[in-house]
Amino acid sequence: MSEAFRPPNLALATISLSLATFMQVLDTTIANVSLPTIAGNLGVSANQSTWVITSFAVSNAIALPLTGFMTRRFGETRLFVWSTLLFSLASFLCGTAQTMSMLILFRALQGAVAGPMYPITQSLLISIYPPHKRGMALALFAMVTVVAPIAGPILGGWITDDYTWPWIFFINVPIGIFASLTVAAQMKGRAETTSRPKVDYVGLVTLVVGVGTLQIVLDKGNDEDWFNSTFIVSMAVVSAIAIAVFLIWELTDDEPIVNLKLFRHRNFSMGTLALVLGYAAFFAINVLVPQWLQRNLGYTATWAGFATAPLGVLPVILTPFVGRYAPRFDLRVLAGFAFLMLGATCLMRSYFYIGIDFRHIALIQLLQGLGVAFFFAPVLTILLSDLAPHEIADGAGLATFLRTLGASFAASLTNFLWDHRAIIHHERLGEHVTIYDPATSTALRDLGGQQDAVAMINQTLTQQAYQLSFNEVFHLLGWIFLTLIAVVWLAKPPFEPKAGMTGGGH
Repeated sequence: MSEAFRPPNLALATISLSLATFMQVLDTTIANVSLPTIAGNLGVSANQSTWVITSFAVSNAIALPLTGFMTRRFGETRLFVWSTLLFSLASFLCGTAQTMSMLILFRALQGAVAGPMYPITQSLLISIYPPHKRGMALALFAMVTVVAPIAGPILGGWITDDYTWPWIFFINVPIGIFASLTVAAQMKGRAETTSRPKVDYVGLVTLVVGVGTLQIVLDKGNDEDWFNSTFIVSMAVVSAIAIAVFLIWELTDDEPIVNLKLFRHRNFSMGTLALVLGYAAFFAINVLVPQWLQRNLGYTATWAGFATAPLGVLPVILTPFVGRYAPRFDLRVLAGFAFLMLGATCLMRSYFYIGIDFRHIALIQLLQGLGVAFFFAPVLTILLSDLAPHEIADGAGLATFLRTLGASFAASLTNFLWDHRAIIHHERLGEHVTIYDPATSTALRDLGGQQDAVAMINQTLTQQAYQLSFNEVFHLLGWIFLTLIAVVWLAKPPFEPKAGMTGGGH
């Protein structure tokens, strides 16, 4: 066991672990804004280029729940170091890709090796800090989780515009090498017990097939018109069968590859539910606001980035205080406050209109950051609080996997709802625009030529329809956050880590 292990330089170890996680989380969003440029350079359609995102998401989602198994097999430190080094290599290969097929292949490899990095960082941070400072470690980890997805599109846009797209991948190489070598040096001498667990092949195959096809359904559903597409229907059927077999097998097998029995712990169950739904709703905000700014208000990608960036200000400022003083409070109060603030800012956005100014948008983003600052660290602490030391890596991997899957559901459903409700609103608004309506006749006359006037009126209707749909989606998100206040209160104190919780021994 490694109960008393402390790295020679705790600050350096923390920075290295956080840098690697920042790099990996950043990579989930940095390529999004570069897709049009990548598609043009590699001579493919915009639709084909989205596989750059899908390939990473699919392999990452498959690898995440395997973290506990790989930890038992290789040990946490060795798994982290090799995952980070391989991530750097995969990033380099992505930057050198000459065809779209090569880039998709290397992105899939990058996603697979990135899988264990996030949960292992969580587990290692818990293990190297003394019990009374673990809240600070998790708060720092939470800040990285929040800031990286915000920084991704801004950094990706800047690199693509001012340099060339391969540099969005090349920048990972020195960071990854530094982080892996530093962590290897700092964790030298940290005792870890490894074993050779039986490989649960049925669980592994059904996980790969079930999660892989589900991720493809979620990523490609909107493009393929959902269940009107034979491809999407086929993928959904395969996914449903494979996941059903996976769940039955894992719950009855003696040595499952994913430990679903962790859900017997009340705090893990409630904490994970709050994390998954809360993060899905948070992710939906990050998907919808930049699109709305560009499509409805005519912002450029750069200005959309500036308008959304204030979200990261308060989490960066408040994280050290949350980490230091959170243990003095009932964590359910802090998490409840987070959901209250997130819900309130969503309900404020449900009253947005076409002519709203930059200042109002940025201020609500800033206010939302107050909720984000109190969301991640308390919820992560609650969900890990009743796990035994050897269950930490399993629990962190499983919670992160479900959170990632929740984000994929959120991205697909948000875009679908926004488009679907806009079509309905367009039809309703259009019912009132007829040549027999005096206001319409006047507008057609004032706008000059009939054809141009009809086109302009239709454009206005479309814009207003999307605005009404945006307001409805945020009304729904607001109530989801407010409902989560009740969920988090179903957890039971105490929320301190169990004695000897290090995540090191197995």
